[in-house]
Amino acid sequence: MKNERLLSLRNQMKEAGVHCMVIPTSDYHNSEYVSDFFMARKYFSGFTGSAGTLVVTPDEAALFTDGRYFIQAAKELKDSGITLMKMGEPEVPTMTEYVDQKLQQGWTLCFDGRVLTSSKGSELEEIARKHGGQLRFDLDLCDAAWENRPALIHHPVFVLSEEYAGESVEEKLTRVREEMKKEEAGIHVLTSLDDIAWLYNIRSNDVECCPVVLAYTMVTKDRALLFAEEGFAAGEDTSARERMEKAGVEIYPYDRFYEMLSSVAAQAAKEEQASGIWIDESQVNFRVLKELQKICVKAQGAQAGPVLLNRENPTTLMKSIKNETELKHTRRAHIKDAVAVTRFMYWLKKNIGSIPMDEVSVAEQIDGLRAQQDGFIELSFPTISAYGTNGAIIHYGPQKETCAVLKPEGMLMVDSGGHYIDGTTDITRTFILGPVTPQMKKHYTLVLRAMLSLRATRFLHGCTGANLDIRAREVLWEHGLDYKHGTGHGVGNILNVHEGPQSFRWKLLPDAGKPAVFEEGMITSDEPGIYLENQYGIRIENEILCRKGEENEYGQFMYFEDLTFVPIDLDGVELSQMSELDKERLNEYHAAVFEKLEPYFEGEELTWLRHVTRAV
Repeated sequence: MKNERLLSLRNQMKEAGVHCMVIPTSDYHNSEYVSDFFMARKYFSGFTGSAGTLVVTPDEAALFTDGRYFIQAAKELKDSGITLMKMGEPEVPTMTEYVDQKLQQGWTLCFDGRVLTSSKGSELEEIARKHGGQLRFDLDLCDAAWENRPALIHHPVFVLSEEYAGESVEEKLTRVREEMKKEEAGIHVLTSLDDIAWLYNIRSNDVECCPVVLAYTMVTKDRALLFAEEGFAAGEDTSARERMEKAGVEIYPYDRFYEMLSSVAAQAAKEEQASGIWIDESQVNFRVLKELQKICVKAQGAQAGPVLLNRENPTTLMKSIKNETELKHTRRAHIKDAVAVTRFMYWLKKNIGSIPMDEVSVAEQIDGLRAQQDGFIELSFPTISAYGTNGAIIHYGPQKETCAVLKPEGMLMVDSGGHYIDGTTDITRTFILGPVTPQMKKHYTLVLRAMLSLRATRFLHGCTGANLDIRAREVLWEHGLDYKHGTGHGVGNILNVHEGPQSFRWKLLPDAGKPAVFEEGMITSDEPGIYLENQYGIRIENEILCRKGEENEYGQFMYFEDLTFVPIDLDGVELSQMSELDKERLNEYHAAVFEKLEPYFEGEELTWLRHVTRAV
């Protein structure tokens, strides 16, 4: 089936005179998670991971993905005719280096300019020019070769009230315009879905597990144009439209964005007399860049020609720093989530070996417990339920037909989360289902110690995740161990579970830009792990909130506040490998877990909760 799909794509390429095609995992907005309409890379490669890029030539095909998916991709690409490219590994070229190597003189390079970032598209444009070839970014060849492609659906929009957002649309627009004034920008073009949803306090269900709205927006000194008419028209409730109109927001159809982009941008820049057009080239797609470049080229030589300003979206930092209203609610969301996950832990530990269980059925169990919580909206990502050897696949996705059956032995890793009207959660626990080896307990204890170490860090303001990441990794590095993913990512507020700009990551990614300083109000995951291929995987993850501590002659000190309150499975802990400080940190955490959750449990469950959070 995979080869047939590639053959169909190659036939379309041949008809269009295309010799090399690049298919990323993205939508028109550079989203991490995308709707089924944009799953072209998955459709043509058979690789189901959430990140990867497929490159196809007449005779070869290669799939580029990161360390989270090496094991999974190797399995799914077997006998597909597609070569796995392990990004970041020695001697493995980057995607653009590979295209540069494969592109022959005079060849035509093609990609859909709407689904590739402007920065990456510009790199490929230069490669095509270098080889004397042509670049086509105006073709969607995948659409022609894709049988029964899912539709692009716009779901009803709803407003996140100021009771939960803590700031009005008008106030947010004022802040954005203040930043535009500082940068001498007459217009800001914003295309990233979570930024748009945050700016206008709107949510929807246009991307699975991400409550965002398919939309574009342009902001000038006196206009705010929102291209999302279909979402506002999808439901019978008119309150969302009325709220936008009250804030002075003009609503237009989604499909009119490109039609209006050039004229609105040119007019705004002209009115502002040589003001810039603010875009974030790491976020906007290549077509947006080319449309705006046309404006600047046409105006060259004029007295007041606009210029492109490549800056990080101002909303990126704004939305990452949660206000006190958001924090009040997200603490509630995390308690609700903790109740669900802890009840799951009780059910799992009590019933393993006595009732049939597999990876999918236990995922359904934890998903169902979340759905029972007040204010639950949807999962924040598909639940990762990985038993035994599957735990070594960092972002494993169980399938009913092939999933593993659980036994009263070994370990089960469950990475899960939810969106509530109060906030967003992300938690991983590795559960001990029965007898485990001494090595498993050693590795479990190392991962636990690493998580506790980062959580307990005190640091001076100005530190980035590149500075702080070693607080977790050094515990593993001392034993010659590591993991091929960041230690932590930012978490959105009823938005994307993976959010920038901050992260815990010592090794900077090629397109990541300058590491962000940790600010008060940022929520970040703390999730070290150990993964041994064909053996097992262990990950323990909490969410932590950056707060201000004391300020003295040395500067402003910062610390982390716990948001996640779910027991650690003590059956996996080798106490002889923990220092007194490690034990103190664990006991302190478990005491807080019991205090937070005690009101929600009674009888046998409460007795069990007291036991699993006991001091060690």
